Amino acid sequence: MLILSALGQVDDRVKGLRAGGDDYLPKPYSFSELLARIEVLSRRRTTGAPETVYRVGDLELDRLSHRVSRGAEEIILQPREFRLLEFLMKNAGQVVTRTMLLEHVWDYHFDPQTNVIDVHVSRLRAKIDKGFDKPLIHTIRGAGYTVRP
Repeated sequence: MLILSALGQVDDRVKGLRAGGDDYLPKPYSFSELLARIEVLSRRRTTGAPETVYRVGDLELDRLSHRVSRGAEEIILQPREFRLLEFLMKNAGQVVTRTMLLEHVWDYHFDPQTNVIDVHVSRLRAKIDKGFDKPLIHTIRGAGYTVRP
């Protein structure tokens, strides 16, 4: 959080930073300095390490070891099934459209009018949801799919 303030004394800046500010810019300031400070703050937020483990309910996917488990049970997935589940879990709680799946999982940039997604989602459901009380993979009719507890 960048604090812009008319109070420019050292004590004021210290109070602002201790109150939770990431940076403090007293007035008057130049617009170019403001933009530079915003760029620095945005870089700080985006340089974090990417998430390596996704969890939804009792389902866990570890991207580094390529392991998937639900509860205490390890689930063996084919590479495409793993990519499909990874993309769904990365976007957990959001609707993932067929087009998004084709582009990010199959690297298609057009709709080839195929049922490949339906087949893979069905296989994935058989491995992820079968035998468990609560399904995690949900179809959003007319929109796509989502993973949620």
